[in-house]
Amino acid sequence: MLVLRSGLTRALASRTLAPQVCSSFATGPRQYNGTFYEFRTYYLKPSKMNAFMENLKKTIHLRTAHSELVGFWSVEFGGRMNKVFHIWKYDNFAHRAEVRKALANCKEWQEQSIIPNLAHIDKQETEITYLIPWSKLEKPPKEGVYELAVFQMKPGGPALWGDAFKRAINAHVNLGYTKVVGVFHTEYGELNRVHVLWWNESADSRAAGRHKSHEDPRVVAAVRESVNYLVSQQNMLLIPTSFSPLK
Repeated sequence: MLVLRSGLTRALASRTLAPQVCSSFATGPRQYNGTFYEFRTYYLKPSKMNAFMENLKKTIHLRTAHSELVGFWSVEFGGRMNKVFHIWKYDNFAHRAEVRKALANCKEWQEQSIIPNLAHIDKQETEITYLIPWSKLEKPPKEGVYELAVFQMKPGGPALWGDAFKRAINAHVNLGYTKVVGVFHTEYGELNRVHVLWWNESADSRAAGRHKSHEDPRVVAAVRESVNYLVSQQNMLLIPTSFSPLK
């Protein structure tokens, strides 16, 4: 009986402790709604860039009739040339599935855009991202240029690096030379990756602001703390297209 009680006690104890053990692996604040953002990057054939953009300018309304386009940009600097980047918003995965089905059955979209443009595209990439819980999608005050900064973080999620990363972001924002449009965390794609979409009035104003930030002790201290969790980073300068909602 003593053995049985001891075994039962251990079993009950393990059940009681299990949630506490699991909770130590939490990666930070959760998102409690299904909204996500799909990042799409198209690599275009050099001789077909203009043809692709002209076609899409005429036909994008067929696509936006089905789901919300956040922004559409051509890549000016950073990585491979002849590249476009766009962000689409969805309520949840069921919503995206419905949209993709509707587009596949949309004769106008298929014949006027998909079929002609397939010949112009060399490669496609997609990532599914969520806004980090402390970030929300912001609209810039006026037209400008955008920078997409991509940070590959150490595994552990926002619970590990979130506070330090937020302080580094805010240190730049507080200088007033730039605005954050949104901070996104990858759900499908390269994991432990954070995308920060910045707005600047111009490439020159960004350069001047960055130079100023490198001399600000508050920025330097915040960035030094954040890089403890950083593996690598890269960025792109983005120019909004004429049909991009974010200008």
